Amino acid sequence: MKTVTPDDVIGRVEKGLLIAGRWRPATADATFAVYDPATGRTLCEVADAAPADGAAALDAAHAAQADWAAVPPRRRAGILRRAHDLLLERIEEFALLITAEMGKSLAESRAEVRYGADYLRWFGEEAVRIDGTWKVSEDGTARVLVTRQPVGPCVLITPWNAPLAMPARKIGPAVAAGCTMVVKPAPQTPLTTAALAGVLAEAGLPDGVLNVVPTTRAAAVTEPLLRDGRLRKLSFTGSTPVGRLLLAQAAGTVLRTSMELGGNAPFLVCEDADLDAAVDGAMTAKLRNVGEACIAANRFHVHAGVVEEFTRRLTARMEALTLGPGTDPATDLGPLIDERQRRRVADLVDETIAAGARVRTGAVLPDGPGYFYPPTVLTGIPVGARITREEIFGPVAAIQTFTTEDEALHAANDTEFGLVGYLYTQDVNRALRMSERLETGMVGLNRGYVSDPSAPFGGMKQSGIGREGGNTGIDEYLEQKYLAIDMTPATRGTDVVEDSAEPEHSR
Repeated sequence: MKTVTPDDVIGRVEKGLLIAGRWRPATADATFAVYDPATGRTLCEVADAAPADGAAALDAAHAAQADWAAVPPRRRAGILRRAHDLLLERIEEFALLITAEMGKSLAESRAEVRYGADYLRWFGEEAVRIDGTWKVSEDGTARVLVTRQPVGPCVLITPWNAPLAMPARKIGPAVAAGCTMVVKPAPQTPLTTAALAGVLAEAGLPDGVLNVVPTTRAAAVTEPLLRDGRLRKLSFTGSTPVGRLLLAQAAGTVLRTSMELGGNAPFLVCEDADLDAAVDGAMTAKLRNVGEACIAANRFHVHAGVVEEFTRRLTARMEALTLGPGTDPATDLGPLIDERQRRRVADLVDETIAAGARVRTGAVLPDGPGYFYPPTVLTGIPVGARITREEIFGPVAAIQTFTTEDEALHAANDTEFGLVGYLYTQDVNRALRMSERLETGMVGLNRGYVSDPSAPFGGMKQSGIGREGGNTGIDEYLEQKYLAIDMTPATRGTDVVEDSAEPEHSR
C-alpha cells in the first residue's frame, strides 16, 4: 500500500472559496501562501477573499436560512453523525493536514481529529433535544408557550492553533440549531477547514448552509458583514484585543456574540500535592499544541515547601523532550506557528532573564530551518514581569512561589483574564475552597486537561462571553420566543374577582 504523504493530502484539498455549495476563486483570482512551520516552505496557495466575496457568502447563507431552519432535527443530527464517522475514517489524512499547516506532532493531531469529531457527535445528539416550555400564566388568563428557534445566519471566526476542533466546536451547534454560516478560518491554517467543509458536504449538508472564506484581509471582509442586518450572530475565538474590536463592531446591529478570548492560566501546586500527578498535569497543561493554546498553563505558582522538587522534576521532563517536525514519529514537540510567534516568545524569555530570572533549561534558539523554540523552565520570576501578564503561547514554564492560600489566590486572580485555572492539592476542603475563589470559568482540579465536548467551555472577565460545548453550547445559536395564548373565559366581566394587592390575612 502506498504511503500517504502530506503533499498527497494537500493536493486533494480544495483551495478556493466555498460559496453557495460551489468552490470558486476569489475576486481577481487573489491567493495567499500557506507555509509549513517546520521548514518554512510553501505548501500551496489558496484563494484570498475580498469584501465582495464575503458579501456573496452572506448572501448565500441568508438565502439558505429559511429552508435550513425547517429541516427536521433528526436530519440535521444525521448529517453531523455522518460527518463524525467520516472524520474518524480519515483520521490519518486529517492528522497529516493539521500537522503540515500547524506544526504539532501527528499524535496530537490525531487527538485533535477525535476531539473535533466528538463535537459533531455531541451536537448531533443535542439537535433532537431542543425543547421549550408550557405553563399556565400567573393569573390563569393565558397559557405561556416558549419555543426556541435558530438565531439565523452566523459569522464564525476561528484560530490557527486548533484548525479542526475550533471550527467543529462552532459549526456543530450551528448545524444542530438550524443556522447557516460564513466561516473565516485563520490564514495560517485554512486547509483543514476546507477539508472539514468537504466532509460536511459529503455527509449531506445542503448548499449554502456552510460557506468558507479564507482571507488575509480579515477586517476588510468581516466588518461589512457585521454591519449587515441579515447577520444575526458572531462567534469568535482569538485574542482579547481583537475580541474587543469585534464587540464594538457588533454593537452597531446588536449582534448575538460568543467570544472565547485570551487566557492567562494559573497553575497552583499546594504543599500537599501529589507531585508526580502535578508534574504530569503541568506537562499536559503547558505543552498541548506546543504551548500555543488559550488554556495553556501560563503562570506556575508553587508552594515554597515543594517548589525545588517540583522544578527539578519538571525540568527533567522538559529536557527529555525531542524537538522536531511533527511528521517525525520521534518528535514530542513541533515548531511554533511562524517566525513572528517564535520571536515574541524569545523576546518574553530574554526580557525576563534580563530582569533576573534563572534559566533551568532551554531559552536558546536552535539553529536550522523552521520556527522551533526549546522547552524552557524559568524560576525567580520578578513580580509584575510581562511574562506573567501576557499569554506566552509557547513551551515556557515561568515558576513563582507562594506560602499561603490567600497569597496564591491573590496572585492567580491578579489578571484581567479568567479562562481556566489548574489546582493540585489532596485536601478536599482546600480543593473546594480554592476552586470557588478562583476567578476562572473552568478549573482543572488535579487534572491538566479541561476540554470536553460535554462540558461548557468558556471564561470570566476579559476571557470571553458565552460557552461552547456542554448542554448549554447549543443555546448560543437559539433564540427564545414566547407566545402568550389568551385563555380568558368568554363570560369574563365584572363578576370575575381580581387579586387584591393585599393578602387576605392582613385585612
